[in-house]
Amino acid sequence: MIDESTKNRLSKLIPLLTESQRRKYLGLEARSLGHGGIQEISRFTGTSRVTITQGIKELDGLVSDPTARPTTEDGLRIRKSGGGRKRITEISPQLLKALEMLVDDSTIGNPENPLRWTTKSLRNLQGELKVQGYTVSHVKIGQLLEKLGYSLQMNKKSLQVGVPHIDRDAQFRHINSTSREFLAAGQPVISVDAKKKEFVGNFKNQGAEYRPTGKPLEVLDHDFPLPELGKAIPYGVYDVGSNEGYVNVGISADTARFAARSIRAWWDEMGCQKYIGATKLYITADGGGSNGSRNRMWKTSLQELANETGLEIHVSHLPPGTSKWNKIEHRLFSYISKNWRGTPLVSLAVIIQLISNTTTKNGLKVKCDVDKKTYEKGIKISDEQLEELNITRNEFHGEWNYYISPSDRFA
Repeated sequence: MIDESTKNRLSKLIPLLTESQRRKYLGLEARSLGHGGIQEISRFTGTSRVTITQGIKELDGLVSDPTARPTTEDGLRIRKSGGGRKRITEISPQLLKALEMLVDDSTIGNPENPLRWTTKSLRNLQGELKVQGYTVSHVKIGQLLEKLGYSLQMNKKSLQVGVPHIDRDAQFRHINSTSREFLAAGQPVISVDAKKKEFVGNFKNQGAEYRPTGKPLEVLDHDFPLPELGKAIPYGVYDVGSNEGYVNVGISADTARFAARSIRAWWDEMGCQKYIGATKLYITADGGGSNGSRNRMWKTSLQELANETGLEIHVSHLPPGTSKWNKIEHRLFSYISKNWRGTPLVSLAVIIQLISNTTTKNGLKVKCDVDKKTYEKGIKISDEQLEELNITRNEFHGEWNYYISPSDRFA
């Protein structure tokens, strides 16, 4: 990407240069940017990539300068004002409107839109514009789309399925205010969740990494689990106050006991050293799964955790259908996925290394361990056992907000 200082330099110098000087200067800047530099300079300045490439060749002496003609001023021929090829938008003033009609979301359901059911790639757009009488390259179409404010966008999971809960926003306000209170008092605030289960083995992993051309990394042609290698279940703990993460990679099952054990591992490895003298712990979690609001074993396991650590454990669950707003999703898990993209997870050791080496410009640090314990699924907690928990429910949605105090009964 072009930094601000380069953009400022380009904007000030380009108007002062002759045709030949401009071509060479842009080639020089493109070369300094390295791979992709020609495309970046072309996008910013609107100059053809062919022209920039020509400038690079002239700098290297591979071709002669076609504009180098003697004159009485500076030894370079400069075209008169208005010379050269006119812009495509000047030749075809309606081109931009026609292009925007093809990509505008409001026309997707319109039967008149010829690309309603077709991928809106640059070459498909080029083909449809040609049908309409516009001759324009796919590269130029990309430049025009950028000027119109369009860019390549992936789908974003943000729309909630079904009708949002009436107190959804109020619950988020409750979580935010409680988090601020805990952080201001020096008490830990963590966001927890289990990441998607991963099969261990030489399987294809989404994403791409740079490799020699024509030599892709070869992986298995199927995604069936390999019993001898098993699976990996990463359960994450994100420390909101210190921007640190802990991931406990299980090999058994994603149960409530495994979730609570992961929190205990974080406390022993990182939390107790960071929050010396802490008396409380605030946990934000999804409403379902191993740490769900209706999971009796989750509450029972937290009671055991409170008794073992002496911490008063406060819990808030995210409202139904809002799991993607959990901080751990976009502050920890998303970066782990980026860090191991395109890399087959061939062993637990590789998974541990990839997770542990995850960092960000904002200083994220991650510690990772393997949990080889076996966790039994399907354990039932009776009403009597639930009644024995030392749990206090909040007046505002006590099913979502509660705290569990240490109890001698479970010691």
